[in-house]
Amino acid sequence: MKQKLSIVKIGGNVIEDSQELSNFLMYFVQLEGPKILVHGGGKLASQLAEKLGVESKMVGGRRITDAEGLKVITMVYAGLANKNIVARLQANQCNAIGLSGADANSIRAHKRPVKEIDYGFAGDVDGVNAHTIAILLNAGLTPVFCAMTHDGKGQLLNTNADTIASELAIGLSGAYKTTLYYCFEKKGVLYDVSDGTSVVRHIDQKRYKQLLHDGVIADGMLPKLENCFHALDKGVQQVCIGDISMIDPKSDLFTTITQ
Repeated sequence: MKQKLSIVKIGGNVIEDSQELSNFLMYFVQLEGPKILVHGGGKLASQLAEKLGVESKMVGGRRITDAEGLKVITMVYAGLANKNIVARLQANQCNAIGLSGADANSIRAHKRPVKEIDYGFAGDVDGVNAHTIAILLNAGLTPVFCAMTHDGKGQLLNTNADTIASELAIGLSGAYKTTLYYCFEKKGVLYDVSDGTSVVRHIDQKRYKQLLHDGVIADGMLPKLENCFHALDKGVQQVCIGDISMIDPKSDLFTTITQ
């Protein structure tokens, strides 16, 4: 029987709030079995870029990563944000190791082709080195991945953290029973966006189509749910969406997504 593996993605709203990060890490270390943490850090990168006089370019909420921007992202994602999380996990008796996709050739990607928009040094994932990551997990280490990959030719690439978490869950699903957790600001998928407690507890394919028809799932939640079902189609056991309390064993107020 496959061992359960938890893969948890957190965003900038957690990373930038020291108390929120402390609360999250308290829950995270209590997760039983092997686990992986994935994080972004876009707002921190934008703040540092401004201090350094580097312009942050965004189109439709997505970052345009030019050569100077990539330097800032590397400093923040793989440096400041990643090592701060690793140090705080060590303080919580969790033996973490900070990684980018380039480390141990963990996550290979290619530079996104230019179509209507040139996203610069943005990477789309080609594959995950599940064997090497499993070695780290079997050694009792907790990998902490920042939102960076590489192309195998010496080029680092900025890659969406949601995608990295999803691809890790997919890549490791052959060896583990993978559960993917997306932590964000809300308690989960909401029936009513003005009521933060109106959580849709469970969504499967049939329920998803009904929620789409009713307009419950729309706008920014659409790509999140598409990402979730992509992961499920590729072998991930289940995906959960909610705020940081979702990974507290005592919590049941979040959205679970299955096939």
